Amino acid sequence: MTSTLSEAIYNATANDFLPLMGTDFVEFYVGNAKQAAHYYQSAFGFQAIAYAGPETGLTDRVTYVVRQHKLTLVLTTPIRPDNAIADHIYQHGDGVKVLALMVNDAADAWKQTTSRGGKSYLEPITLTDTHGQVVLSGIHTYGETVHLFVERKDYKGNFLPGFRPWNNPYFAPEDTGLQYVDHCVGNVGWNQMNPWVSFYEDVMGFKNILSFDDEDISTEYSALMSKVMSNGNGYVKFPINEPAEGKKKSQIEEYLEFYCGEGVQHVAMATNDIIATVTALRNRGVLFLQVPKSYYVDLMDRVGNIDEDLAPLRDLGILVDRDEEGYLLQIFTKPVQDRPTLFFEIIQRKGARSFGKGNFKALFEAIEREQEQRGNL
Repeated sequence: MTSTLSEAIYNATANDFLPLMGTDFVEFYVGNAKQAAHYYQSAFGFQAIAYAGPETGLTDRVTYVVRQHKLTLVLTTPIRPDNAIADHIYQHGDGVKVLALMVNDAADAWKQTTSRGGKSYLEPITLTDTHGQVVLSGIHTYGETVHLFVERKDYKGNFLPGFRPWNNPYFAPEDTGLQYVDHCVGNVGWNQMNPWVSFYEDVMGFKNILSFDDEDISTEYSALMSKVMSNGNGYVKFPINEPAEGKKKSQIEEYLEFYCGEGVQHVAMATNDIIATVTALRNRGVLFLQVPKSYYVDLMDRVGNIDEDLAPLRDLGILVDRDEEGYLLQIFTKPVQDRPTLFFEIIQRKGARSFGKGNFKALFEAIEREQEQRGNL
């Protein structure tokens, strides 16, 4: 491994055949998109952006789009049974279907990835309206998750052709300071981490910039392994988790059981002021995992000097970790639907490029306490 993560990411830019500019949107298949949109607005501070449904010519689904700064969530619900969206929700519950990535050339992105072994999900298509054109293409990844490549350099609309602007003049909650997608974590089955690492290396040109084994991520009862995949410029990062042997059921095994397969475990959303963001989210009813107060007793000895006061971090349950380039602050919500599957991470980076290795034990013990309450440990 190179001496710093910055060097690892820099080295990954060589011969980058799939230049990515970041995450364009994350699409969820949900049981009730109208209510889910209200939840993400009222609880997380997203704003109403766009809508598509029967009124715009769709006959099988409705989609609501919400946005906060550079974070765009797309919420889709089938309005008829016996279709792929309805089947997805029946099997998995609410969950992420699409991780859409911004590219300059969606046709070339599809050509590059499929020629390297990627399974096509969507051949390049061009969508147009009075605001210009968007080119889309896509490939399959783990489980039923897909990557869409989105080329929108010739488009001036607020989302995609086929959508109309949507807003509620009576409901415009203030944002909570969420800025962009920092990373998205996938859970895969036993002995499937390395095959999917190879997929991201071979098909998408990503590099493995960090690896954690069951010694790094373990408690008395359970363990997992993880490898972090990054594209060339570091704008898109996909950690891949798999279960490891332990005395009891790990959080990854619980996810795979209740999601009925592989999928996105959590989306990490960046903020520039985690204390203000988490305070706002808690005040709106978002529930977070809590670590014992003892976590904070020797925190300053472990991480060194930080800009933030300890008291609000302790009161809110925010975790801190340091790497060779700085430190980060992070906290994790409880699952945001009834199945113990998808959750969110709120993260603020103060130079650090890592993922909170020093917090793993405290975090996973907190998750295990939740599992035990559900009877799933």
